[in-house]
Amino acid sequence: MDKITQEFKNKDTEELVRLNKYLSNAGVCSRREADRLIETGKVTVDGVRAEMGMKVNDTMEIKVNKKIISSKEKMVLIAVNKPVGIVCTTDPREKDNIVDFLKYPQRIYHIGRLDKDSEGLLLMTNNGDIVNKILRSGNQHEKEYIVTVNRPITKAFIKKMSEGVPILDTVTKPCKVTPLGKNKFNIILTQGLNRQIRRMCEYLGYKVVTLKRIRIMNIHLGRLHSGGYRNLTTEEMNKLYMLMEHSSNTVDAREDIE
Repeated sequence: MDKITQEFKNKDTEELVRLNKYLSNAGVCSRREADRLIETGKVTVDGVRAEMGMKVNDTMEIKVNKKIISSKEKMVLIAVNKPVGIVCTTDPREKDNIVDFLKYPQRIYHIGRLDKDSEGLLLMTNNGDIVNKILRSGNQHEKEYIVTVNRPITKAFIKKMSEGVPILDTVTKPCKVTPLGKNKFNIILTQGLNRQIRRMCEYLGYKVVTLKRIRIMNIHLGRLHSGGYRNLTTEEMNKLYMLMEHSSNTVDAREDIE
């Protein structure tokens, strides 16, 4: 845990950072949502309405919706077993949003997404620095799924899925696909295009019946019950840090939902 703490939390309090990053690091929201809050006048710095792109530090009084924000919160990173029917959004207008479902005592948000009809491992955090490093496909971080489809899979299906399928004006990266039964297979991706697995299957004439993510990088779903969550272990955190050490934080706009 020490490496994680040093990397993400033990920063010089006088260092100026962009306001959206400050809010993200404080666990208020994602950088994108922070920009929206700034644009709509919900953020003030030393009593003055904040402006897009401004830089701040811990010596300033920063408020969101008149509530003082601190970047000194302990970092949270949890593994969640998202059930089918729960939506990966922080928008309170969505009655089945993941935040209200978990009722976690601190403000956290999801790292990437699983669509409403999918289930399984989802990571959630209050630290924006690690989000894109995990998401970006160029970092080659693995995500593993078990999928069932509506009809028997063939050798040709496995071969085409593993070699790459044309979707979303691109061709998916080669991936590892292993049959598990008549209608079931395991797939390991290093990218996360919008509804990627479902689109790949549809292109080949199959329909996904169930989709469950069982691993993100070194983090395994294991026996975590549906709807439950747990803190990552020290061993998991240190290994995750090592895997992210040289990762870029730029994400393709098509990435995010699986």
